[in-house]
Amino acid sequence: MKHRKILMVVCDGVSDRPVKEHDGKTPLQVARKPAMDAVARNGVSGTMDVIAPGVVPGSDTAHLALFGYDPYRVYTGRGPIEAAGAGIALHKGDVAFRCNFAHVNDSMKVLDRRAGRIRSGTAALAQALTGMMLGDVEVIFKEGSEHRAVLVLRGPGLDHRVSEVDPHSESAVLEARALSSEAEKTARVLNEFVRRSNEVLSAHQVNTERAAEGLPSANIVLPRGAGSVSELTTLSERDGIRCAGVAGVTLVKGLCRLVGMETPDVRGATGGLDTDYGAKAEAALRLLDRNDLVFVNVKAPDIAGHDGDFRLKVQVIENIDAMLGTMLKDVHEEVLVVLTADHSTPVSVRDHSADPVPVSISGSDSRVDEVRLYDEMSAASGALGRMRGMDLMPIVLGMANRSSKFGA
Repeated sequence: MKHRKILMVVCDGVSDRPVKEHDGKTPLQVARKPAMDAVARNGVSGTMDVIAPGVVPGSDTAHLALFGYDPYRVYTGRGPIEAAGAGIALHKGDVAFRCNFAHVNDSMKVLDRRAGRIRSGTAALAQALTGMMLGDVEVIFKEGSEHRAVLVLRGPGLDHRVSEVDPHSESAVLEARALSSEAEKTARVLNEFVRRSNEVLSAHQVNTERAAEGLPSANIVLPRGAGSVSELTTLSERDGIRCAGVAGVTLVKGLCRLVGMETPDVRGATGGLDTDYGAKAEAALRLLDRNDLVFVNVKAPDIAGHDGDFRLKVQVIENIDAMLGTMLKDVHEEVLVVLTADHSTPVSVRDHSADPVPVSISGSDSRVDEVRLYDEMSAASGALGRMRGMDLMPIVLGMANRSSKFGA
């Protein structure tokens, strides 16, 4: 039985809800997307509760599920994933956080959680913070994409069970609290780091220049998603496949690396609206030559959903479709193509929701159902029915002739 290669394209947050002002349609139903529709038309479709029905997925837990891991068992927090994506090797006992560069006023009220979606100067800001010593705890700090960054606290007696300082709204910065007696030191050190970050960054040249240009300064760091390193069985060890990932967002790159994917830095893959779709397509095709599975993540639909911008989301979908069309022209017909999302980010909600996402899978000898369009409602009538995210990888491996026999 011949093994088939797998190309998995995850359109981050692309799934949506009907919008009354657009004839009760979703962005997927409005967009012109011949390549996506071809995958649905030539294969089998269904819908997927990425974590479980009624559960709102985070991007981190969602991707763990899509890769076939139980997020309830292996997930401790987003920080270690972000650290892996940033290329920071964690030690046992480290506590890692995902962070935002943010803008606060003199009263420590958050005015902009993304510091105007800062794009330049973050490396210099990070350099001003990394290496700081807070008692016997070392600060390791590295910039991510746009306003994102990673914080690792390294020292004796640390524990990841602390509350967040990020209020997730325009309100005062919170004080971290220990959620267990073992985490009291971590909470104390974290609060000191946040205070010191405000002192250091407020006086930094990058921010004085931004202020002169009328831009919000990135004058504080807001850590969240505390976690400690967790050993995962890699996809190679678990499923016997060689795999690679193409992504621009630090979080997703970190997840790819944690599950054992080759994850090159692709020039132009920013993780933002300006990502180079052509570069992603070229990288995926190159990686497919030497890997059994290639995973491609595109973050842009999620950004448009969070911004509540219907038209932008439609345009992003059409951009992804052009990328997918490029890949479909060059992939062998025996490659299994998987098209789905990690969660829904409806423009009416401006955040992740519990709505299931569409999934379509096609290949040369795949079963073909009656679905002809790739969108939320069309996929719901497909032969795959309604599944959970953890079911996707076993289904895909089975369709690719890579599953082991159970029994004699």
